[in-house]
Amino acid sequence: MNIGQVSERAGIPAKTIRYYEDIGLVTPKRSGNGYRAFSEADLHKLAFLARARALGFSIEDCRKLLGLYEDETRESADVKALASEHLLAIEEKIAQLREMHDTLGRLVEACHGDHRPDCPILAGLAEE
Repeated sequence: MNIGQVSERAGIPAKTIRYYEDIGLVTPKRSGNGYRAFSEADLHKLAFLARARALGFSIEDCRKLLGLYEDETRESADVKALASEHLLAIEEKIAQLREMHDTLGRLVEACHGDHRPDCPILAGLAEE
């Protein structure tokens, strides 16, 4: 498969596939004229990476997950530890977003939104 075909089948832009190749996540063969020739295994890796990235795993975590996936002697405990660490990071982000939501909600509620110049939103943002 060429890069356009694998891009369409994996649901990943060609630019991303080139980046993944540059950083060593995939290594497609090259034909005599230098064009990339992707195999079904390459397609499978790219689809795996797309799903991992969609779950918010970093590139380095994707590299680790791919290594674990390809290691037949892996221990599922290693995979679980990596996924659990990522889940904890997601939960922390959710907590931060909730705090941001609550703070901004209070400021919006306090603002009259009328013709007067005083604005609790601006005052809240200016607090130290």
